[in-house]
Amino acid sequence: MCIVAGGDVTNRLVGLLSVRGEDQAAVWADKVSGSLGGRVSRTEVQHELKELYTALVDALGHGDLDAHGEAFGEVRALLTELSRNRARQGFTPSETAVSVFALKEVLEPSLAGKGGDVQAYLSFASLLDALGLFTIEVYARTREELIGAQAEQLLELSTPVVKLWDGVIGVPLVGTLDSSRTLVVMEKMLQALIDTGSEQAIIDITGVPAVDTEVAQHLLKTVVAARLMGAECTISGIRPQIAQTIVALGIDFGDIVTKATLADALRHALRRSGVTVSRAAAQAATQ
Repeated sequence: MCIVAGGDVTNRLVGLLSVRGEDQAAVWADKVSGSLGGRVSRTEVQHELKELYTALVDALGHGDLDAHGEAFGEVRALLTELSRNRARQGFTPSETAVSVFALKEVLEPSLAGKGGDVQAYLSFASLLDALGLFTIEVYARTREELIGAQAEQLLELSTPVVKLWDGVIGVPLVGTLDSSRTLVVMEKMLQALIDTGSEQAIIDITGVPAVDTEVAQHLLKTVVAARLMGAECTISGIRPQIAQTIVALGIDFGDIVTKATLADALRHALRRSGVTVSRAAAQAATQ
């Protein structure tokens, strides 16, 4: 058994990785492709890992074993791209990290087998561990970004703004109204007021399960924002239970007009706009 030290470790690793480079990269691609269950083509995996293998050999050629060092910048860049792709494709952190860790199995017979270099193998295994952890960290950040983007999309979808009549828009709310959603409601409603030239807005809370002090404050902020834009707001969907809760909590809506139904709110908004409409017509318009 040969024991190497210092810079000789990287030289030994470069030699072993270079002698049968194409064959070892192919075996690596086979192992990784098999672990992914065929969800990524063998050709794509081989292309990813061939680039990574070459970059790894080049980094080791600088005599450096620091995964976070300057020499491994290209390696980290390729791992970042790989991790982001795996996260978007729906793979798990383990399935993503195996792209790095599988290289240990490929090189173990040469480095740790009979006549191998134990120190070189241990150094290389430690390097791959660090790169594997880097891969998982990038994967986790990417998943957080994806989840955040999906949450924003859900907020957009769950907060539509519709034109109910000339000069009247409606914002039907369904579900809990929190700070982040209030901001989306406010932004979309104010933009709709500008786009449609409306001066009346109706916020319908029929689909809001409960109104507490926090929800009421969010509604008030939205109404104030609309008034600053020169529009008047009416809140509809005040059910008996909601009304009792508002009274019990001592919530004061001030001079904000509230209505039991969206149809009643629309009739009120149209009257404020100088349009006379029958109850039947208002109900038909909101259906």
